[in-house]
Amino acid sequence: MDRRQQKTRQAVFDAFARLLERKSYTNITVQDIIDEANIGRSTFYSHFETKDELLKALCSEIFDHVFAEEVSKEKTHDFSKTGNNIKAEITHILYHLMESSRYIKRILSCESGEMFMRYFKERLTQVFEGELEKHESDIPKEYMLNHMVCDFAETVRWWMNNDSYSPEDISEFFFSTTPFK
Repeated sequence: MDRRQQKTRQAVFDAFARLLERKSYTNITVQDIIDEANIGRSTFYSHFETKDELLKALCSEIFDHVFAEEVSKEKTHDFSKTGNNIKAEITHILYHLMESSRYIKRILSCESGEMFMRYFKERLTQVFEGELEKHESDIPKEYMLNHMVCDFAETVRWWMNNDSYSPEDISEFFFSTTPFK
């Protein structure tokens, strides 16, 4: 993708995020997005087939950064020197979700929330699969994986509605209920 295409795509993401701050996902139309981004209809459709496709791409953008394998020092946090530590990785994920919370809250508040949660759980599965391999248990790994993914995803959903807690608090709450002590 050339710079012009990247710039247009980012303008659409930014417009969509601004709209999510003012309107529910259900009430946002493609025309609203086009108007907010100040682009033509054909330009929108050259990047996204539907509003749902835009949401999927936005989730991918968020998750590609949140779940990046290379952790670097950032403005709000530095987990770059924690090594292979699941607690630090989860707290890092929570910081990124907190930074995107203004529109994640809106996405989760309507039917788009299920789509967001499905993509989120797919990524979480990858995070927890590797960690479960390190721990012995009589509980079937498939069950534990499902439990951990669903528990953390619902923890995040809860947190988005109870945002007076820090990422460290939420990480501590989550790990107090897991087999990873």
